[in-house]
Amino acid sequence: MAAPLVRAARAPIAGRLLSTSASLCKRAAPLGPLPNDQFEGKDVESLEKYRSITRYYKVAEAASKKPSWWKTYEHYQQTNAVDVKAVVDIGFPVSRTSFVKKAKARKELLKENHRNLELERASRHRTLQIPLDEVREEWERTSGPFHVQNVAKHYGVYKDLFGEATFVPSVPLKVYYNKGEEFVLPVHYGNMVTPSEASTPPEVTFEAEQDSLWTLLLTNPDGHLRDTDSEYVHWLVGNIPGNQVHSGIEICHYFPPFPAKGTGYHRYIFILFKQEGHIDYRDDLRPNPCHSLKQRTFKTLEFYRRHEDSLTPASLAFFQCKWEESVTQVYHQLLNMREPIFEFERPPVYHPPQVKYPHGQPLRYLDRYRDSEESSFGIY
Repeated sequence: MAAPLVRAARAPIAGRLLSTSASLCKRAAPLGPLPNDQFEGKDVESLEKYRSITRYYKVAEAASKKPSWWKTYEHYQQTNAVDVKAVVDIGFPVSRTSFVKKAKARKELLKENHRNLELERASRHRTLQIPLDEVREEWERTSGPFHVQNVAKHYGVYKDLFGEATFVPSVPLKVYYNKGEEFVLPVHYGNMVTPSEASTPPEVTFEAEQDSLWTLLLTNPDGHLRDTDSEYVHWLVGNIPGNQVHSGIEICHYFPPFPAKGTGYHRYIFILFKQEGHIDYRDDLRPNPCHSLKQRTFKTLEFYRRHEDSLTPASLAFFQCKWEESVTQVYHQLLNMREPIFEFERPPVYHPPQVKYPHGQPLRYLDRYRDSEESSFGIY
């Protein structure tokens, strides 16, 4: 019986055999020089030394603007983008100091500080005091507006209020809530303020000419209970002479924040507009007092489009706020309605399909597949 098996083993197998040989692919030469191709095979000491960060920055900026024969990630993004909307600047033009001028001014300032003997002595004895007010004024005058614009973009302020438009906050806006007789709570760019601390109108100050007119808006784009694309206006004052907010026309009186329970943090945004002249706000006027959420429904973009010939956004500030116990009294006493409470419905816990013979699993492996929610601790 061994002979047929031997003959069968020696017989050739019909069909296709597997082969371990791999086919080599021919790589074509690149269309041009690759990045850093000029540095291949060269010694580091033989390369050019810039000796200055300013010179290196100039060379690097010029090299980044040269066209390349390969496609970058940005090129792929531009080709694949379907609806790319251009961002429109609706604010005042703000000039930005070049990097070279900043570096030169910093160098001159360092030289002047090194020549100052009193400053050197105070630094050596650790008695040097930095005037923070002067530092803040310098920051607001130079790079501060662009930093505020980046923070507002990060929080989605421009996208939710003005759509595809943006502006540079060129006018320093200072907003303070009174927190007692001696303490005040400032509003910066995203800091936390509780509803009880913001229950009364804040003190707003800004630099303005005596004959200028302004409009101040406080809106909440996150708190509308029915329409997610709408806002609630909390304060609107128009035709403000100079920086005297209390002398303006109160189009909609101040209303305290009322973030609903379970909705997380809300953004309350102050927008300061500069007027070209006197504006008739008759169509935007709300009754005083206004305790109706329907009448406080608002859209900043529509408001700006109605008065865009006379209004120019000049500054902004905003704080974040979430629910606390004082919000319940606002719903019951001022709004005269039941307080809405939002709860998150968590999805059921996912368990992989049960294995008939679980190997290497813990002793309580079968508990996750029990129908009852009762604890099975101690049954083993």
